[in-house]
Amino acid sequence: MEFNEYQEKARGTAIYPNRDNNFIYPTLGLVGEAGEVAEKIKKVIRDNDGIVTEEKKEEIKKELGDVLWYIANLSKELNLTLEEVAEGNLTKLYSRLERDKVHGDGDNR
Repeated sequence: MEFNEYQEKARGTAIYPNRDNNFIYPTLGLVGEAGEVAEKIKKVIRDNDGIVTEEKKEEIKKELGDVLWYIANLSKELNLTLEEVAEGNLTKLYSRLERDKVHGDGDNR
């Protein structure tokens, strides 16, 4: 599946207040779901010596899907396609790699 196809299909399931004019809702959902991913990983470390079982991998995959859903919908609220977001990210990262600026601080390195 292509990024933009996913975004459009995900948008078809987006039911929240003031959709198409509400970037706050998907932002809050995104950080909540990212926290759930972190929580699952924390419990793998705490309860399973850092070993990710197939069951835990499936649980994490579901949470990552929720993160992706919120990224898709936040991007849509900002009139961005997922493809634009992905391409922009890779452009930024490869530029840093070429300039030996992968490590360090700051967004504009």
